Amino acid sequence: QVQLVESGGGLVQAGGSLRLSCAASGRTSSTYAMGWFRQAPGKEREFVARINWDVGATRYTDSVKGRFTISRDNAKKMVYLQMNSLQPEDTAVYYCAADRVPRGSDYARDAAYDYWGQGTQVTVSS
Repeated sequence: QVQLVESGGGLVQAGGSLRLSCAASGRTSSTYAMGWFRQAPGKEREFVARINWDVGATRYTDSVKGRFTISRDNAKKMVYLQMNSLQPEDTAVYYCAADRVPRGSDYARDAAYDYWGQGTQVTVSS
């Protein structure tokens, strides 16, 4: 099994920045890629970003391109989400997730991920 723990959420003014962290433990060698999702009140969970452990290839949803950056530290088994130019529409609970296998076009489906963290709240004030 794999355990994921997010941290770094908080309350930020519009235009500000936050960096989220995800610590992976347990059988992390069984995971191929890591992702970030978010869920705003009354909305379904939305894909944000993905990175694989080997070559660090990344994917982003269009709404965060140019503002958010996903990265990883393989030695520490940590994944990060640097969020800049935050806007109120970014307000959500952010979840870290792990996928055991490579993906094609289905990389953004939450059902493709096998392990999930508990989430961390990000609130952006207007």
